[in-house]
Amino acid sequence: MKIDLSTLYPLQAELDLDIAKRHNVTYESTFHSRLLALIVELGEFANETRCFKYWSLKGPSEKNVILEEYVDGLHFILSLGVALKAQKMIYEISAKKEYNLVNAILDAYQSAIDLKDNYSLANYEVAMSNYLNLIAYLGVTPDEVINAYRSKLLVNYERQINKY
Repeated sequence: MKIDLSTLYPLQAELDLDIAKRHNVTYESTFHSRLLALIVELGEFANETRCFKYWSLKGPSEKNVILEEYVDGLHFILSLGVALKAQKMIYEISAKKEYNLVNAILDAYQSAIDLKDNYSLANYEVAMSNYLNLIAYLGVTPDEVINAYRSKLLVNYERQINKY
């Protein structure tokens, strides 16, 4: 399964520009905040999946709630790629053999944290790949992810207009 991000990067760049103008910030001045936001959103996503809560019998949140948390993080990782002028648009999505969602989330965390010390295109592509591989464990299609991203993008613009 593959996902094509070529339509999402320009959309994210436009949102980033809008936010930069409204809040008088730059990519450079907000890099650590964007990275922390990605990590926080990844945690919120994990919390909704409940995949790590071995002590609980309660199941995961509804698919649409999990997907919304996922695309919240997608906004931030795309934003980090916009700043690097990412060129790779198509990614293969796959689940690693003998892995589960917990392992996949830990990989996504690790590669995101690696960006703190080495914010390079190569490390970014690893982080993006690990983030996108989470889709393989969610039972959603790349089209569903893209559509959910677009829906949340509209919400994010509304929030900017309403001084969220």
